[in-house]
Amino acid sequence: MKLGYRFITGKDDDTFCKRISQALEDGYQLYGSPSLTFNGEDVICGQAVIWPEGKEKD
Repeated sequence: MKLGYRFITGKDDDTFCKRISQALEDGYQLYGSPSLTFNGEDVICGQAVIWPEGKEKD
């Protein structure tokens, strides 16, 4: 079952980008702007995605 809202976080790397790309391929839409922070070692990203209203969830 797909969630109506997800907040995906991770280190700013290819893995994070692939997770966002997969969510978009699955049918999610970006919601708002990405968030960035620095934990003293790495840049950490966060991006909210939503399931489009009216679209069936598997």
